[in-house]
Amino acid sequence: MRKTYQITEYGSFVRDKEVLGSISLPPDTFDALENFVLSNSTDDADALELMGISARKGVGKIITAKNYVGVITMDDGTTIEILPKIFSREVITEGKVKKLLVDMLKTLRNAPFKSLQSTNVNIDKLNIFEIFIRMFVDEVFYIVKRGLKCDYETIQSNESVFKGKMVFAGQIKHNYAHKERSFVEYDEFNTNRAENKILKSTLSYLYKSTTSSKNKSDIKTLLNAFSDVDESKDYQADFSKIVPDRKTADYQTALLWSKVFLMGKSFTSFSGSEVAFALLFPMETLFESYIAAQLKKMLGHSGYTLSAQDKTYHLFDEPRKFLMKPDIVIKNKALGQVFVMDTKWKVLSDAKANYGISQADMYQMYAYQKKYTSENVTLLYPLTEKVEQDKDIRFLSHDGTEIKIRFIDLFDLKNSLNKIISEIEETE
Repeated sequence: MRKTYQITEYGSFVRDKEVLGSISLPPDTFDALENFVLSNSTDDADALELMGISARKGVGKIITAKNYVGVITMDDGTTIEILPKIFSREVITEGKVKKLLVDMLKTLRNAPFKSLQSTNVNIDKLNIFEIFIRMFVDEVFYIVKRGLKCDYETIQSNESVFKGKMVFAGQIKHNYAHKERSFVEYDEFNTNRAENKILKSTLSYLYKSTTSSKNKSDIKTLLNAFSDVDESKDYQADFSKIVPDRKTADYQTALLWSKVFLMGKSFTSFSGSEVAFALLFPMETLFESYIAAQLKKMLGHSGYTLSAQDKTYHLFDEPRKFLMKPDIVIKNKALGQVFVMDTKWKVLSDAKANYGISQADMYQMYAYQKKYTSENVTLLYPLTEKVEQDKDIRFLSHDGTEIKIRFIDLFDLKNSLNKIISEIEETE
């Protein structure tokens, strides 16, 4: 039976041992995960580390999750699930964390996560792999509802009625003693095109892979809709035949998923010899994307505009070098106001010097204030129990620069962001 092993950020796995605070993996699974981590390690000091490998006397090797969350599925069907580690004043359940992760993923640009309607899915009972299957299934239902795209297919066959054109080599080979038959070639307008072959192959693969009764039932229904479509015999060849255009725009998200499930082609560049596929995402990116999207929605038609990853300025004008890209820039053109924010997925603490705020981050925010002449420069961190609740942290400079530190409760997001918006409106 396929097994799912789950940890949160900074949780750890050990090899075939019972260790308090760690999850034990079978030797083969641990070794496969270790090889995956090593094959995706980087020497880039600025890169977020996928997982750490260490050793402890009496325990052996330990694999520790870092800032990446998501799912790793092994060739044997074993699933490794890594969830965000989140503190909140609200009561947190595993289902709430998974729903939040899905909501965060849906805000990513150029990624196929927007289709899942989490209100219609029992997330509590699904691992992340099954949730991703659900996303694919929903995309294919949308395609089927609108009608499978057709194309002309060139067919060669031995027919009792002549049509198309004679294939003389085939006629001689197959009908030397059957003059009443004709080996012909003709074009038929049908659904047996490359896109549909790929989708049917993906559905067939997932039907065998899923352990969710809902997913299995819906995939079976979809396979009936593809009854006239052949399965792909060569994924690479069929993918190469696909030319995105307006007619097949509905297919693009589902085909992205097919590349993941059939060929291990992930939206993130991870691979491993014993890993079927890996969908892992840095929480830094998810936090930034989610906060920007929710703030933009809440600002609505208020007269404020929000730009994510703004590219208005470079640090130097002559020559124009060192592009500045603050995570969030909010403007009120009528009042000529600018507000700059950066999100940081990092746990601050009263026990650390400067709460653990990076000096480089402060230099960056100081430069933003000067370049944007911003009324409000704010660093946004996830809420933590390690900093006194509702503490007002700000740093002032006599040259007019003020940098605020604010905390976001991801399970009470509206209230957290309303406080940010109120501070902006108070400057009017």
